[in-house]
Amino acid sequence: MSEKLVMQREQALNICEQVLAASTADQTEVLLSAGRSELTRFANDHIHQNVAEHDTGVRVRAVIGKRIGVAVGNDVSREGLAGTAERACELARLAEPNPEFLSLPERQEMAQAVRGVPRTAQFGPQDRAEAVRTLIAVAEAAGQTAAGAFSVSANALAVANSLGVRAFEERTSANLRLVFSAEDSSGFAQAVSADVADLDPEALARTAAEKCRASAHPVEVDPGEYDVVLEEEAVADMVGMLGYYAFGAMAYQDGSGLFTGRLGEQVCGGNITIWDDALDERGLRSSFDFEGVPKQRVELITGGVAAGVVYDSFTAGRDPHGRRQSTGHALPAPSGGPMPLNLFVATGDADLQQMIAATDRGLLVTRFHYTNMLRPKQSVLTGMTRDGTFLIEGGEVVGGVKNLRFTQSILQALSKVEMIGTEGKLTGHVWTPAMNIRDFNFSGATEF
Repeated sequence: MSEKLVMQREQALNICEQVLAASTADQTEVLLSAGRSELTRFANDHIHQNVAEHDTGVRVRAVIGKRIGVAVGNDVSREGLAGTAERACELARLAEPNPEFLSLPERQEMAQAVRGVPRTAQFGPQDRAEAVRTLIAVAEAAGQTAAGAFSVSANALAVANSLGVRAFEERTSANLRLVFSAEDSSGFAQAVSADVADLDPEALARTAAEKCRASAHPVEVDPGEYDVVLEEEAVADMVGMLGYYAFGAMAYQDGSGLFTGRLGEQVCGGNITIWDDALDERGLRSSFDFEGVPKQRVELITGGVAAGVVYDSFTAGRDPHGRRQSTGHALPAPSGGPMPLNLFVATGDADLQQMIAATDRGLLVTRFHYTNMLRPKQSVLTGMTRDGTFLIEGGEVVGGVKNLRFTQSILQALSKVEMIGTEGKLTGHVWTPAMNIRDFNFSGATEF
């Protein structure tokens, strides 16, 4: 028996078996999530909040004919589990039939389950406080003020259904975000990993401090089209939006998706390749989805051509051609459809300094903020630059500029990528390199 991070496999699946035994539905699915999340927040160079949440939740999906009900509870006593199962069955009996629903997924062979990193699960409040102490010292030495958050989590996930699915694994994650501020400037840095040892608080602090220093006394620039060098976080924001609006089968089938009717077409530059792969060690790995279906690598854009979308069991079953299978991208039921949660963008052959040197006049952008999709079918995104926006002239960064609002089609931007970084970085669920893009549209200015 392996050492547990949160819960033993046998214990988790035993809880699921109790629910299955108590259900009177034609088909039943049990999703068990148990874990703990811990967070240390800091601002004005002081820790002001330290919180921890431990919880175990059970989500039951009951299928009676083509009627579906979902109930959620966190009472894992025998009586509590039976009650959650009965509520799901009652909701199913009251639901309208869904004629497109075929079945819950059947059991499939699965690669070895992913296991979280013990040192991340064991990284406690004192450890986080020491990390925060280190980065605050860097901020104080630079005459700046530090704010941000350091979070860690460890979770056990189990899925079982009445058709034989039995899946279990434990996952970990660590995330450190920080913003250093001065009188008229700020700088951002972030790192995400399943292994907390991959996070280097001092190095991140030095990055944030340098961005804050270099962007001091920002000048105004007029809105308009600029050549831009987007760092990894900014690229990840755009690609992540494609995950919501382009890469899921539900929107594709309903006709609202960005790729509806466009698979096989050139949708952006030939140097752009994007895929989803939950087993890639550079991301937050997982071996199965929230239906217990094994994760598959899915090619989404290959050489600029729309190559595919991701499926869960429902969208695979409603495919008009009847030839689809779930790719292992289900979200917890009920959901708006499958979604890629481990996106990757292919790298290129340039580094950040080469991209800057190749830009005669343009902007270097650290990250975007408050992004929203204006026109999903045209992939038009709007948002603002933040925490490190710089003017490039003659191939050199010459100083900070006040933040700008942008309004830009994502696919149009990805059609004008001149250079792509050799290295990449994980931001949330998206791993991306930096990019140099021509004619990026900035639609408004700010006063800060």
